[in-house]
Amino acid sequence: MSIKIFENRKVRVVWNKDTEEWLFSVVDVIAVLTDSSRPRIYWGDLKRKLNREGCELYEKIVQLKMQSSDGKFYETDVLDTRGVLRLIQSVPSPKAEPFKLWLAEVGNDRLNEIADPEKAILRGADFYRKKGYPEGWINQRLQSIEMRKELTDEWKKRGVTKEKEHAILTDEMTKAWSGLSVKEYKELKDLKKENLRDNMTNIELVLNMLAEVTATSISISKEPSGFEENKKVAKEGGEVAGIAKTEYEKRTGRKAVSSLNAKNKNMLEIKEKNEDE
Repeated sequence: MSIKIFENRKVRVVWNKDTEEWLFSVVDVIAVLTDSSRPRIYWGDLKRKLNREGCELYEKIVQLKMQSSDGKFYETDVLDTRGVLRLIQSVPSPKAEPFKLWLAEVGNDRLNEIADPEKAILRGADFYRKKGYPEGWINQRLQSIEMRKELTDEWKKRGVTKEKEHAILTDEMTKAWSGLSVKEYKELKDLKKENLRDNMTNIELVLNMLAEVTATSISISKEPSGFEENKKVAKEGGEVAGIAKTEYEKRTGRKAVSSLNAKNKNMLEIKEKNEDE
């Protein structure tokens, strides 16, 4: 368990390694949003109201043992990030308004991007620039986003439509070219919720793109049907990139898979030999 500080108030959180999600103490979030001196009672009343209304948020609540102010551990209600954002919409509090406005802006931006995909690309480039990523890396990252979209569109055509299935296929492909599962890869880079591709070097991005574009091409050629056939194709795409990875390492004497992450953004665009090699 760890503590996050919001407006000088403590919010207890736990990192769920399996789902890669932060779990927040609902009582602590309620205390921050309402300034209630009795947040447990406030939450109890709200929870009963949500239950009566058949709100889907009620079904998302789980309980974990968290340390209280008396040093002892008690079962307490927790929600993941999405659940907390949904909770904020149910709390009539002036402190919740900034969050509600932000959610509205995000929704509006998404609708605009669907109507004009170029806006999403330009906004993505600006986002990475503001974060301090090198320009060359940004260009490759945007290309990788396009390659990823083409692959997921192809999966959907072949009947693989669920995000969970996409995650499994991605994991299979990643293991085939890098030798690591997505989870192991993120652990190598010391990541939690962060996007793995946002923390890849330019070499890693290129190899990952090769795996994805190859898997897309093989799928178009073989027209796989069902999850298992698509899984084999994903692995084949990864294997092609794995061969390229082996050749790269043999000819350059450099490791392709790196523990570097976005904490050192300038090092992601590998031009010179660095300490990670």
